[in-house]
Amino acid sequence: MERNLFKFIWRYSKPQQLYLLVFIAISWPIGYLIYDIPKDIINRAIGPPSLGEDPPYTLEKFDNTILSMDNPNLFLLVLCIAFLSMVVTNNALKFHIGVYKGRLAERLLRRLRYDLYARILRFPLPHFKRVSQGELISMISTEAEQVGNFTGSAFVDPIFLGGQLVVTLLFILIQNPFLGIAALAFYPVQMYFIPKLQKKISQLAKQRLREVRRMSDHIGESVSGIVEVHVHDTAMFERSRFANRLGVIFGIRYEIFRRKFFIKFINNFIDKMAPFLFYLIGGFFVIQGELTIGALMAVIAAHKDMSAPWKEILNWYQQREDARVKYDQVVIQFDPEDMLDQALQDHEPDDPQPLSGDLELNNVGLIDEDGIRRLSNIVLRLGLDQHVAVVGAPNSGKDHLAMLLARLERPTSGRIGICGNNLAELPEAVTGRRISFVGANAVLQSATVRDNLVYALKHRPQRPVEYDGAETRRRQEELDEARKSGNTELDYNADWIDFGEVGVDSHASLQEQLISVLDAVDMTDDIYNMGLRGSVDPVARPDLADNILQARRALRDRLREPEYAELVEPIDRESYNTNASVAENLLFGTPVGDRFDLENLAANDYVLSVLRQAQLYDDFLDVGRQVAETMVEIFADLPPGHEFFEQFSFIESDDLPEFQAILTRAEHTALGELSDEDRAHLLSLPFKLVPARHRLGLIDESRRQRLLEARRLFARNLPDDLKGSVEFFDPERYNAAASLQDNILFGRVVYGQAQGAERIGALIADTLDARGLRASVMEVGLDFQVGVGGSRLSSVQRQKLAVARSILRRPDLLIVNEATAVLDPTSQKRLIDKVLELRDGKGIIWVLNLAPLAERFGRIVVMRDGRVVEQGSYAELNKEGRAFHALLQSA
Repeated sequence: MERNLFKFIWRYSKPQQLYLLVFIAISWPIGYLIYDIPKDIINRAIGPPSLGEDPPYTLEKFDNTILSMDNPNLFLLVLCIAFLSMVVTNNALKFHIGVYKGRLAERLLRRLRYDLYARILRFPLPHFKRVSQGELISMISTEAEQVGNFTGSAFVDPIFLGGQLVVTLLFILIQNPFLGIAALAFYPVQMYFIPKLQKKISQLAKQRLREVRRMSDHIGESVSGIVEVHVHDTAMFERSRFANRLGVIFGIRYEIFRRKFFIKFINNFIDKMAPFLFYLIGGFFVIQGELTIGALMAVIAAHKDMSAPWKEILNWYQQREDARVKYDQVVIQFDPEDMLDQALQDHEPDDPQPLSGDLELNNVGLIDEDGIRRLSNIVLRLGLDQHVAVVGAPNSGKDHLAMLLARLERPTSGRIGICGNNLAELPEAVTGRRISFVGANAVLQSATVRDNLVYALKHRPQRPVEYDGAETRRRQEELDEARKSGNTELDYNADWIDFGEVGVDSHASLQEQLISVLDAVDMTDDIYNMGLRGSVDPVARPDLADNILQARRALRDRLREPEYAELVEPIDRESYNTNASVAENLLFGTPVGDRFDLENLAANDYVLSVLRQAQLYDDFLDVGRQVAETMVEIFADLPPGHEFFEQFSFIESDDLPEFQAILTRAEHTALGELSDEDRAHLLSLPFKLVPARHRLGLIDESRRQRLLEARRLFARNLPDDLKGSVEFFDPERYNAAASLQDNILFGRVVYGQAQGAERIGALIADTLDARGLRASVMEVGLDFQVGVGGSRLSSVQRQKLAVARSILRRPDLLIVNEATAVLDPTSQKRLIDKVLELRDGKGIIWVLNLAPLAERFGRIVVMRDGRVVEQGSYAELNKEGRAFHALLQSA
């Protein structure tokens, strides 16, 4: 990576910079004529009658007559048209230069961001312990953009603006040398003092940049550690720490502002001194007849135009310093030692062969970034067909051994050989496909379960996208821009999944493999339940939607059986469902989008108009008041965050004081006279009531009947622009906005029935299995969105999914580093047994958190203090006096 900003710019944009310089050079004589022609208009076209001159009207330049005519009006018109053409041409040149410069800057910014991101993918893992995620994000997103904005101006602006200054000064000197000296007099002063003042500003900018990064780190820590903040009641401390950081940044920025505006003060003062001299000196020469009025006016206009490019040059200098500071900081952070060679990441073997033979460690040692020795003189020989367990105390070095074998860390001494090759010299196309690793903290993509499973199969594009017509041209333009910006030309929209790694030939057969590996890690029930909570598009999958409707009818028949008859209250257009919320009863459908979302109903004008027509508006206000009173009475003394708020309250703990204040105001005025905001708060509560669950007696039979009338009014009068915002319930139609489970059940589970939800769940499962729909539900479950970093999954589910992903592509060597430690011992045993059976004859190195689990492995390696202290079979090592036996006794 170029360490100098200007070298980086010149290296990747030299032809474009030279192209711009050609147009800049063309603009200089045009700029001169823009000053010179108005002088001639005043002196030659307008001036001759006052000077007593006779026609013809002539224009001479360099002792040659350029224009001569008898008609003064035509002469004036020609000069004015010439002036206008120069202005248009000059603006057209500026437009072209500006647009071209902007595109050039964007290309360089794109290249810089791409290069920085590509370097992150080659960082040694220990480097991530020294640089935070927030810093890297800030540098690529914000700081790189500020550098990129400067790149288009780096060479062009000083030459373009400097040329304008020279042209303007040359014009003034030609008119009168003394005026030229006056125009030039103060520039040396600015050129001397401004850089000195700017130097201190640059130092402050570096300091501000460091403090902003620290602030970003603090924000990142707070977000990732928000649970600790709540658990330990440290919100006040964190706010104080954040305020302290803001105070430091404020002080630095204030000092920067003071110095910047002092520079501006000097520039403005000097800028106004030159006109003073022009009026004084120029006026004297005009009085003496040595300078024409037109020339003086042209000089004053030219000098006025000089201030703009000069200020732009000073601004360019300031931008240069800011960009240089940021670029220097970026280079330092993105150029760590021991980065992975890019050739190892890009190399694609012609015919990659499976790994076989032995894995050999010869005197391997590891010293971490803090100088602490983690491993010492490790000597091991492991077959790639063996199942090996690595055990030891938490600080024994077993986790570092796993990282070395997966080439996530590099040994500081010794050599790791595999199949006769040095592991450190193998390309990632080999290590990343033939060796698989699962760590203790799985990180998932913010995508579907399916996407996360097949992520391990996406190495290179396998099947291109077929573009046609306008798409072909658009793709070609994208390729051209990617090439010019130094980005990869690989098509992200292509099909990247390598079927060969899984041993399949299509997406359909891949689906079977995905279910198989999920079964191996005991996740089929999880995916099935995710599928029940998911939904499908009936237009895209009419077959599945029809099968779900058939399952609905079959389930309806089963629910008539005595043992199930009391478990579900069906959805019926003519009946009020007491196990559904008031909102569901009113809408009689599923909201699409946020127009009729539960949190927005109380502020929806159409919903409020329906309540008024059904004479429910005042009732809802009264019910809302009663609910608020009940909630305040029950929950006022509970601490914030108490579990009862989530289980029983309609009001968040943070909102409770606001409702207390509303109730106080309601004591002194009628509900209808409260403010719109207060009424909206009260109206929001009744929509959440489920009569069978909450049993407050507020939705009596009279109100239920009026709600049924409101339901009919809502559907009958729904405006055209809102008809797509709710998917109405229909016993004969699939509801695209509802989950599969809701579509099958088409009712609500009755509250208070012993094990009602479990019994209904089993009945739904039986109904689906009888129609062979479990696989279809599992397919929907594979499309479940796991959330940012897998946050919608439990830690156990994340780890299981990571193990499934690693075994999916059938690696020659699977390395598991305490990835199942979050599971209970029984679940760990079951999962390990399944994986060992699945990988019979293929290599596994499993770092265990519990020594007794090693009994399942053919070979055991015992570590202590960064050394291998013994190895052998379970029977050989489980003897008195052995290190492994001691681990078993302490387990």
